[in-house]
Amino acid sequence: MDAAMAAVVRASGAYGGILYVLPPGENAMWQLLITGVPQEMAAPWRRVGLKDPTPVADAVRERRLVWVGDREEMARQYPRLALVLPYEFGLAAAPLASGSTVRGGLVLLWAGGHPARLNSAEQDAVRAGCDRLYDSLERALDRGEPLPPDRPRVLPPPAPRPPSLVEAAVLSAFVDRLPGGSCALDLDGRLTLVTPGAAELLGVDRSLLMGALPWEALPWMDVPHVEDRYRAALVSRRPQAFTVLRPPQTWLTFDLYPDATGLSVRIAPGGPDADASPGRSVQAFGPSRATVLYHLMHLASTLTEAVSVPDVVEQTADQLMPALGAQGMVVMVPEDGHLSIVGQRGYDPELLKHFDGIALSSDIPGTDVMATGVPGFWPTFEEFHTAYPAMTHEDGMAAWAVLPLIASGRPIGSVLLSYRRPHVFPPGERAALTSLAGLVGQALDRARLYDAKHHLAHRLQSALLPHTLPDTPRLNVAARYLPAAQGLSIGGDFYDVIRLDERTAAVAIGDVQGHNVDAAALMGQVRTAVHAHATVGAPPGDVLARTNRLLTDLDPGLFTSCAYVHLDLATHRACVALAGHPPPLLRHADGRVEALRVPPGLLLGIEPDTVYPSVEFPLPPGCVLALYTDGLVEAPGVDLDDAIAALAGLLEHGDPGDLDAMAHTVIRHAPAPADDIALLLVGPRAAAGHSEGRSIVFTDKKDERRSARTGSGGEDAR
Repeated sequence: MDAAMAAVVRASGAYGGILYVLPPGENAMWQLLITGVPQEMAAPWRRVGLKDPTPVADAVRERRLVWVGDREEMARQYPRLALVLPYEFGLAAAPLASGSTVRGGLVLLWAGGHPARLNSAEQDAVRAGCDRLYDSLERALDRGEPLPPDRPRVLPPPAPRPPSLVEAAVLSAFVDRLPGGSCALDLDGRLTLVTPGAAELLGVDRSLLMGALPWEALPWMDVPHVEDRYRAALVSRRPQAFTVLRPPQTWLTFDLYPDATGLSVRIAPGGPDADASPGRSVQAFGPSRATVLYHLMHLASTLTEAVSVPDVVEQTADQLMPALGAQGMVVMVPEDGHLSIVGQRGYDPELLKHFDGIALSSDIPGTDVMATGVPGFWPTFEEFHTAYPAMTHEDGMAAWAVLPLIASGRPIGSVLLSYRRPHVFPPGERAALTSLAGLVGQALDRARLYDAKHHLAHRLQSALLPHTLPDTPRLNVAARYLPAAQGLSIGGDFYDVIRLDERTAAVAIGDVQGHNVDAAALMGQVRTAVHAHATVGAPPGDVLARTNRLLTDLDPGLFTSCAYVHLDLATHRACVALAGHPPPLLRHADGRVEALRVPPGLLLGIEPDTVYPSVEFPLPPGCVLALYTDGLVEAPGVDLDDAIAALAGLLEHGDPGDLDAMAHTVIRHAPAPADDIALLLVGPRAAAGHSEGRSIVFTDKKDERRSARTGSGGEDAR
């Protein structure tokens, strides 16, 4: 296996690679072999799930060769990986498979500057190497070797030809004659050679440096850009350089030259503004990587809590704009063939109205980026105007970046960042911007799905509950519904008001177990059954018994509580039956509130032959009957009797002549609902009365309200 791994790296022209094994029956791969890469640098990807957003997971899951040729392509396709390794390098990932059997995956790395595509010889070498490694893994499994091992093996780099004694002496003299100092590091970053000149410049005895990491042996080198340049040299296999201050006032410049065995380093006196030599890395502009990563951590953590599109836009603006020094931001998505602006920061809304709703075929940056998935960068207005001659300079900005928002490998929108002054976008910053936009795209895709589900749930719940309450003589009614604070804002609580004839009516309230689509569907069936049995004149106990038999026949696997009340509005009497439901509360005309003592029958849907007893009681004008579901009174750590007593107190101090205000007060004092809440208040009135009729309010967890009211419905008015 070691020989096969070394052979595929050599034949493909890669400088290193990682071999993964997929243990039989598992859904994650583990590192088995590493070559050309420090183990510490490969550690974050020791275990890779088959659904993880990484090249090797895609290669194994989709059974194809994955190639990522440069930093910007990496940022577009794999933003998380690009943020951890923001360097120039090429990467190929391929599955180790035969027929329907997959044993693992192979990752190979090429130096920066590789052509945009693998040539045919390189592809053939990768495929041949994967076949050989697959055979090696098969033989290892047949032998019963532990796969994966406790730690991946690291293959040593190829050993250089040992020099003769004469060559060694000449090389030593040559190094000593060079100005400044020289040192060498292995692939793990440890010093393996330090010349006397280097030790003098570093100000430390050579014996204290050998075998140590520079940023550990020399505290003044423990700064982010030193280790970052070391990592850049190892990953890109290109020369890098940096300047650092040795206290108290000695500036030193370091030039790093990588190869397959480690790094050669030249050290010379310098200064903070020393000119870069041709082989040195280009100084970066814009925000430092540390600043970007700081804001990235905040952005990543806040986006996990952002559930709606406005949340994503706000969190992105709060974190990205300060990190990147931008003064404006616009987030756009496609919608029915047109551009839809879903959020912005730093722009005049009137200006954006010109673009909101424009056809996706229009020649503007936002639509182009959505179509191609390729980001656009314009450091000046002249460059921007050259690319889009029809665009005017209305926003007054001086530089723009338009980035694709990628989710599941496809553009789902774009984000525009603008700057008040001309802004250079070097390769490192372009890759960072594209990576960050990728994270935003994934969060936005989740948020749009949530918003769509939330809207669907809101419409479904609204359709299942009454849109208006019937015009019932001599009866005032107010109803409220509040969905659970978690989930899809849909549940199984329901209420109904049924006009039977000129002098009788019925009210019902119930709670189907759960708050999901299944509960809502069953709720619609229960409400329909109760309504149907009520309209044929069945007494309360029979209404519940017949509905119960229907549910036991359907066997939905969910149970339902219900309270049903028959109202004789001429004699001012009511008859109530309960199926496992909380007791109704009756507020008398003098303000006294009592819980009605009604035997609670079994929940609906448990036993087909259950009998539901009913109790009759007076309900004169001035009284208020309150029906509610358990979400209104049940809360963690609160005694149920105490919660019902608190609800009674709210009813006692309410105005029986204004049921709408009373219902609003009750809901306002309700706990944040972990379960749905339904409330129904019923108040009989005298025959000649002309008080307010009925009120419904559907309240979702964002405090949006849809209300429908009807006028008075007394007999005289009719």
